[in-house]
Order: sequence, then structure tokens, then C-alpha cells
Amino acid sequence: MSHLPDPHSQPQFYEFVPTKRLVAWIVDSIVILFLSALAVVLTAFVGAFFWVFLYATIGFAYRVVTIANGSATWGMRFAGIELRNAHGERFDLGLALAHTAGYTISVMMPLLQVISIVMMLTGARGQGLSDAFLGTVALNRRATAWA
Repeated sequence: MSHLPDPHSQPQFYEFVPTKRLVAWIVDSIVILFLSALAVVLTAFVGAFFWVFLYATIGFAYRVVTIANGSATWGMRFAGIELRNAHGERFDLGLALAHTAGYTISVMMPLLQVISIVMMLTGARGQGLSDAFLGTVALNRRATAWA
């Protein structure tokens, strides 16, 4: 992790990241809910019979696509954070897929999700279980000037 900001000498990169991840998760859940409801309507309500599968599939695709195309979901962008690999680089498609798969597995197994949340709240870098396994982190985004 030597390519990532040190949480002790550069704490500004990690300030409030667990809270921002919660905000991002709420925003992303609302977006996924909306997209899933739209899919139900577009399938003439047949999708309602497969709601759990539909919601999970749309959520997985949404996370992979948005993370691969900017290293953050729309919720993360709203909250001002982005994901970085162990070299401090943005995610590519493969890492976005692996990170989303890890997240999905942890959501399916509540004990893993609890462990992940505890890790985010207590670790210096605010890494969840998937982050620790992949060597990734969520960082505060640098402010950019809109010109």
C-alpha cells in the first residue's frame, strides 16, 4: 500500500470516508431501486415476479459499469469519494468486477457484511472486507475546478 496516501501523515484523504460510503450506498440503492422499477414497467410487469433476481442483476451491472467508468458509482461521486487500487490508480473493468463481486458476496452473507462494516469503522484507511482482500481503498476525491 505504499502508493496510497498514508492515513497518518495525510489523513485528509480518509476523513469521513465511512460516513460518505454510507451516503453513497443510500444514493446507489435509490438509483438501483428506480432502475429496477423501470425494468418492471418495461417488461409489462413480468419483472415483478423475479424482483429479487432483477434487483440484484441491475445492481451488479450498475456497480460494475459505473465503477469501471470513473472508479466510483454515482452515489460515490455524489458523496465525494472514489476507489483506488493499491498503486493509487483508478479501477479498470476487471477490478470493478472483482470489487462488485466481493461486495455482492458480503451482502449475501450478513456476518461478512458486519465484519466489513466494522473494518471500515475501525481501520485507518476505512477499508471494507473486499477492499482489504483486493488491496483497494475509498479516498476523498480531489476538488476540481469546473471551467
